[in-house]
Amino acid sequence: MHFISDLISQLFEWIQSLGYFGIMIGLMIEVIPSEIVLAFGGYLVSQHQINFFGAVVFGTIGGVIAQIFVYWIGRYGGRPVLEKYGKYIFIKKKHIDHSEEWFNKYGTGVIFTARFIPVVRHAISVPAGITRMPLGKFTFLTTLAVIPWSALFVYLGMTLGDNWKNIDEVAAEYTREIILGAIALIIIYFVFKWYQSKKKRGN
Repeated sequence: MHFISDLISQLFEWIQSLGYFGIMIGLMIEVIPSEIVLAFGGYLVSQHQINFFGAVVFGTIGGVIAQIFVYWIGRYGGRPVLEKYGKYIFIKKKHIDHSEEWFNKYGTGVIFTARFIPVVRHAISVPAGITRMPLGKFTFLTTLAVIPWSALFVYLGMTLGDNWKNIDEVAAEYTREIILGAIALIIIYFVFKWYQSKKKRGN
């Protein structure tokens, strides 16, 4: 455990030394969960080492690239590769199962809203790649979701300052509301798709 703690500390020092690019690369490789990297970015903002806008921009770029990477694995490697190696990027078999179920049920529109739902959030890129969803559409919807998520955690990290490591407990009340909102949007989207399908059958 001591070795792991030292390694994580070194990673944070590395991120800090690279500034904006450290946040971007930290999110791309996702050795540390993205929320923690973004909160640390917020801490750096509170220390006036970087600014809020830059942290959100580079955090968004890193987060989107990370998801494009997963999309490519799904597209060119398929599910077997993710089941074998996904654990190295925090994607487990149950995450893939849930994400495929959601994707098949709600369609490509779920790419945006699912980003705010635990379990399926990181793995929703897998079925998008497997079904060869257009990369441009995938990137656009992913970016729309990653921007507010990045802004929230950078902001919370900034307001917490030296206490940024408490991000999990502080963010809980915010993420709960976001999750409920995302589920509501998915329900609305599902009803809309159902209505369109019923209308087409009627015609």
